[in-house]
Amino acid sequence: MPHPTNPIDEPPYVLTDPHHMLGAYLDYFRTVVPDKLDGLSEHELRTSRLPSGWTPLELLHHLTHVERRWLRWGFLGEAVDDPWGDRGPDDRWRVPEGMSPDEVLARYEEQCAWSRAAVAGVPLERRAATGGRFATEAEAPTLGWILFHLLQEYARHAGQLDVVRELADGTVGE
Repeated sequence: MPHPTNPIDEPPYVLTDPHHMLGAYLDYFRTVVPDKLDGLSEHELRTSRLPSGWTPLELLHHLTHVERRWLRWGFLGEAVDDPWGDRGPDDRWRVPEGMSPDEVLARYEEQCAWSRAAVAGVPLERRAATGGRFATEAEAPTLGWILFHLLQEYARHAGQLDVVRELADGTVGE
């Protein structure tokens, strides 16, 4: 079986603190996802290989907004312009017209850095603020729940990219 390009090591197995472990695994997947896109032409980044129609670049743009929705608008309760800005009128993922792959990646990396800093040292049991995504305290999940949700979202999308990449050029995931 061929080896994946640019394999990335999982976080060390000696991590025991749940907050550090969650952060390390999120960072692992935050790196894995763009790594799976590395080497694809702009045409391949903007081409769908699946019946659902999403493209690799749209998925990366989607994850930028996922981070923003769950941490900025969700956990911190900040007002954000167009929290669903990764979707078009048909509710499908989209990248704004004229946005280059480099710009999509830069925005993704910027949002990931912001997200990382926003939750550093915050207890996992702290509940999300109200007034943003969540109207009441009863709706507001804990930071731990939100980070686990983000982790599952990244893991699912990384697997989807494994399939797309293999269809595009034969490169297999780890």
